[in-house]
Amino acid sequence: MKRINYSAVIFFVTTVVLALLLFQTKRTEKKAIYDSTSVLNKIVFVQELSLVKYNYAGVISYKDYMTIMNIQVPLTEKFFLLKYNGYVKAGVNLKGATVKVDGKSVQVQIPKAQILETVIDEKSITVYDESMNAFNPISINDYNKAISKEKLSITNNAISQGILDDASKQTHLVITSILKEMGFEKIQIDEIKTLMLPEKE
Repeated sequence: MKRINYSAVIFFVTTVVLALLLFQTKRTEKKAIYDSTSVLNKIVFVQELSLVKYNYAGVISYKDYMTIMNIQVPLTEKFFLLKYNGYVKAGVNLKGATVKVDGKSVQVQIPKAQILETVIDEKSITVYDESMNAFNPISINDYNKAISKEKLSITNNAISQGILDDASKQTHLVITSILKEMGFEKIQIDEIKTLMLPEKE
């Protein structure tokens, strides 16, 4: 009669139990990974990585004068010349994204890229020239008006240079990289289409 090796039996049973527990844990982890909410949270968490920033250094030239009946009044001209550093930042608001998971396939819909911020750093502003006209002195409103106009100008310039396209491409790359790391094999990323409202007659 053969002697039963109880140590071997206990080892075998323990190994089987651990294997089953490990298998169950992996199945649970996969379910968590493939959950739409967890995927969306992961995408929103890394939103900063998808931002695109264009830096600018420019000069603001401002000139104005008093008028009467659209005629320039002599000796009322005022002007200034400023140098500045600034930037335009674009990206996608991923909080507006939606996610659909089907096994190892995932479909993500994201909003279109937009300008998020246009900044002229006040600390960088240097005044190179300005008038000292007692009849028409320069005011804070003049500076603010010139800076606002310059912000609009560099924003339009950034858009014409393709900052929105760059932000959209960067967002696609970041999201695709995340989803691949999570194990998805089929990835589809679409931009949410905005409805065009008919113009009022």
